[in-house]
Amino acid sequence: MPVLTRLIPSPVVVDIRPGALDDLASVLSDERISHSGKLAVAVSSGSGAKLRERIAPALPGATWYEVGGGTLDDAIRLAGAMRAGHYDAVVGLGGGKIIDCAKFAAARVGLPLVAVPTNLAHDGLCSPVATLDNDAGRGSYGVPNPIAVVIDLDVIREAPARFVRSGIGDAVSNISAIADWELANRVNGEKIDGLAAAVARQAGEAVLRHPGGIGDNDFLQVLAEALVLSGIAMSVSGDSRPSSGACHEINHAFDLLFPQRAASHGEQCGLGAAFAMFLRGAHEESAYMAEVLHRHGLPVLPEEIGFTVDEFVQVVEFAPQTRPGRYTILEHLDLKPNQIKDIYSDYAKAIGS
Repeated sequence: MPVLTRLIPSPVVVDIRPGALDDLASVLSDERISHSGKLAVAVSSGSGAKLRERIAPALPGATWYEVGGGTLDDAIRLAGAMRAGHYDAVVGLGGGKIIDCAKFAAARVGLPLVAVPTNLAHDGLCSPVATLDNDAGRGSYGVPNPIAVVIDLDVIREAPARFVRSGIGDAVSNISAIADWELANRVNGEKIDGLAAAVARQAGEAVLRHPGGIGDNDFLQVLAEALVLSGIAMSVSGDSRPSSGACHEINHAFDLLFPQRAASHGEQCGLGAAFAMFLRGAHEESAYMAEVLHRHGLPVLPEEIGFTVDEFVQVVEFAPQTRPGRYTILEHLDLKPNQIKDIYSDYAKAIGS
């Protein structure tokens, strides 16, 4: 008999609203994630540590671990420290680096993870990937999805606006990533997971088309939901394909070629997505994407993040080397530096008109 449905790995709890953090203990208890209250809570020295005093009284059985950074060594040390604790679950409370450290450590000791992000900088808060710095640069490690995601919009509003802007760029770049996946399907026969593509595309479109701004709770709700859905889309497909195409190749190239000068993940992904849409001939879509990104205060030209045109040409030329085996518009066109420069000139004129 054929399988008529499939199970989708996803959190059992997604709680996104103002004040959600105040109900963290009851959510974990009600959902049987930690009925005993024995939790390992990984926090950053910044935003997470500031929240510890607020929520610690509601988590009397928790042990708190301050994580120094977002490296593989940090995650391994965290796992070692938690190993003898006999906890029900791990809570990652802080920014993306802390969430990724907690993801990796939880997987290493075989415990479920509860993600409590304090900003919306990227879609890693609910993805099956932990991105950690290592001796070779930066690596991506497969981990289980969080069992719960709790996002307090009051906390998000207190974070610097640049984190929200970064999340916007990452979410909107899904649209370009899906276009690259469809290109790979047409040219190379790469199989598309239709459900993963639909989830990721609609997440990106929801943010792109929303009329609100970064100070609006309604917009922050949609952005948070979009980032969660992007992570779930990656779980459905089994890799980062639904949310990573030429946009992310360009982002990785910025990071590798100019590690001391690179902008935020989402800023670079948003810029990469707008340019990639132009490369594939979707000029109206590229212009609209650039207009929306600009409205939210994100860059759409390399000069806006401190790079020259020649440096951007270098980034675009190098970008395909960052993800060997991934087919995007960059691999498809296989552009030479002078061609990239000419197309960029047309792009800059088009989005400025």
